[in-house]
Amino acid sequence: MTKRKRPDPPGRARYAARLHRSSVAGALLLLTLVGCGESFTGPSDGVDEITELPRALSAAEIELIAASNRFAFGLLAQANRPGDNLFLSPLSASMALGMTMNGASGETWNQMRDALGFGSLAEEEINASYKSLLELLVGLDPSVETAIGNSVWTRQGFPVHAEFLDAVREAFGAEVAELDFANPSASTQINEWVRTATRGRIEDIVPKVIPSAVVMYLINAIYFKGSWTLQFDPSDTRAETFHLDDGSTRTVPLMNLRSDFPYQENDRFQAVDLPYGGRAFSMTVLLPHHGVSVDDLAASLDAGEWEDIAAGFRDRDLQVSLPRFRMAYERTLNDDLHALGMVDAFSPAADFSRLSPAGVWISEVKQKSWVDVNEEGTEAAAATVVTVVESAGIELRADRPFLFFIRERLSGTILFAGKLATPPES
Repeated sequence: MTKRKRPDPPGRARYAARLHRSSVAGALLLLTLVGCGESFTGPSDGVDEITELPRALSAAEIELIAASNRFAFGLLAQANRPGDNLFLSPLSASMALGMTMNGASGETWNQMRDALGFGSLAEEEINASYKSLLELLVGLDPSVETAIGNSVWTRQGFPVHAEFLDAVREAFGAEVAELDFANPSASTQINEWVRTATRGRIEDIVPKVIPSAVVMYLINAIYFKGSWTLQFDPSDTRAETFHLDDGSTRTVPLMNLRSDFPYQENDRFQAVDLPYGGRAFSMTVLLPHHGVSVDDLAASLDAGEWEDIAAGFRDRDLQVSLPRFRMAYERTLNDDLHALGMVDAFSPAADFSRLSPAGVWISEVKQKSWVDVNEEGTEAAAATVVTVVESAGIELRADRPFLFFIRERLSGTILFAGKLATPPES
């Protein structure tokens, strides 16, 4: 399979020189494994199997991958809601927050490092590992397109430390731009960058009218497109019943394929690894056994068990039935990150003194994602934006019921005491 030529994006959205290729963190998906099956479409001609990395990983890179996986399962546990679909890119969130962490100090930095799962790694090790790992994986599988772009957008005239901007350029290959946020063209330019980076799959990551308090957006965008090594034959796709955990059912297009696949099972789930291209990338699907809900399975997983799962596959003759589906997802990650220990960054108490001499904090971490799984393969995209606002001091906004007292301060005598519960109409 030859690599698809990428279009050259226009204007400031040109970021091709700063694209990296890397692996995409997997998602927990549903699979149906049934009895016998039919024939399959084999791997495309000219696709070489990838059996090893071009060089050994450093100790810091190994720890970075382990940290990314710890963060992935921590985020999965926090974001999962019973009965709801879920599709996140922990890698995208980690990179956007990793850039932001370069501006943090003190307890804010410590909390961000812990929430992202980095353990005892120093900032220099984290940044260097991000950079070298991304460079290592460039072109790892020419038959699979995986691209990562980073950018930092600042409000015109807002003071930002040059050392911070140098760090995100060097470690994350970030494009840095200063814009007049009061001009509607600013949001258009930022959204066009994300749209181009995700091949049009993610749009409008920032609002059309940028709030006056916003001074910076830090954005990661990730795109993946891979054809199955063994493709499903569309003529074998059937309308079948999908059984929800609440006992209800719905009809879905179920793709079918029989071949040798990496497989394993235990008392909680069956698992299959569905490879793309030259097999460097794959979709790992975990199907809970009857009596085990997908939410219980998601809650029970952690990075340690994931390592055991990844090492436990053995080839088996298998009939795979997988729904064809397309999903768009959006989530604000503030509460999830707060639960993982990243607390100070979301309050005026945040210490981002290495980012700017002005007082700033994170008002929102938002991710949009999209995935399409079909007979040919998988296309997926995600963008994460970290919104940084300028502290305006402590605000007391009496827009809800309150108590009030009229007193004489010197003697301490209270003259009147009151409660405004229902203001009169003006």
